[in-house]
Amino acid sequence: MHELSIVQDLFKLCETNAMKNNAINITRVEIQVGRLSGVEPHYLESAFDAFKQGTICNDAKLVINTQDIVVKCDECGFEGVLMENNFLCPTCGSNNLQVTAGEDLFLMRLEMQ
Repeated sequence: MHELSIVQDLFKLCETNAMKNNAINITRVEIQVGRLSGVEPHYLESAFDAFKQGTICNDAKLVINTQDIVVKCDECGFEGVLMENNFLCPTCGSNNLQVTAGEDLFLMRLEMQ
């Protein structure tokens, strides 16, 4: 379960941001998880809740937003969201697509006190 190592890195990032802003408590952590990131949001949330005790995120709520897969077709120029993991252009049927969003995990927002 690599979600545990992701949560550990997330706690470190939260601590660093809190120190930079003279905060003593983080109340909300908002992240964006791409559908192709390989991260399972429910496992990430479980790991966060299980290991937040004793950290600066002890009282924090984790908010996970899912990022759709966004592609650009090199054949017809289509740019848009793929609703399914079917990597064919919805306009021309080409499989010559570039993924432009949906592969990453980002820390989007922290609420601190």
